Amino acid sequence: MSDYIIRLYKDCDYDRVRELFAEGTLEHTRVAFKHGLSLTNIRIFLLAVFLVPFFITGSLTLSLVVLLLVFIAMWFGTRDLYDSYVRHSLSSDMMDIQKYYLQRDGYCFWVAESLGEVVGMVVAIPSAHAGGENHIELRRMSVAQSHRGKGIAKALCRTVIDFARNRGCSAVVLETTLGHQAAHGLYKSMGFKWQHETFLKHPLAKFVDFKFLFYKYDIQM
Repeated sequence: MSDYIIRLYKDCDYDRVRELFAEGTLEHTRVAFKHGLSLTNIRIFLLAVFLVPFFITGSLTLSLVVLLLVFIAMWFGTRDLYDSYVRHSLSSDMMDIQKYYLQRDGYCFWVAESLGEVVGMVVAIPSAHAGGENHIELRRMSVAQSHRGKGIAKALCRTVIDFARNRGCSAVVLETTLGHQAAHGLYKSMGFKWQHETFLKHPLAKFVDFKFLFYKYDIQM
């Protein structure tokens, strides 16, 4: 028997789900940063950052300092991509959760509760993507680190699928980033199929390979 339940969001969950969403999003900074460092163009850029001041001044110490400063700037730049997304979300749909998700047709918000504590969350909204007039979009899924590996994410995912099926929808769609690596395996194991990918609308998005991946789950009626 599981030690958690999936239930509808309540107003008393407000602070916890906002915290859970922010923490779950920002933790992917490290994965995205590591991915960026694995790119050939980034490595060439970092090599140039090191060599140029070295050839100009002949100072190894200065070159290392410049390289370190660039590393730090890259880290905070990567984090800002996620942080700006969190700030925008908390001031938009996550500002008035009751009104945005529970008082609109086709929208819903669930939490996973374990021993009186909210440890997971997920929402469903009508898809706004082209060709998705009869699709539900899964969004904002997050599970506390302390409760991962217990099947909570799968249960939340199934909740959205059941919601879409009961509404007569033909599919559930979602988008995620490369930083959410663990989620990719989960979605595939649940039957979601990769559809396409697109870059974030940001001047440095292509340079650091920051893109969204779209998945779709076809509902069998």
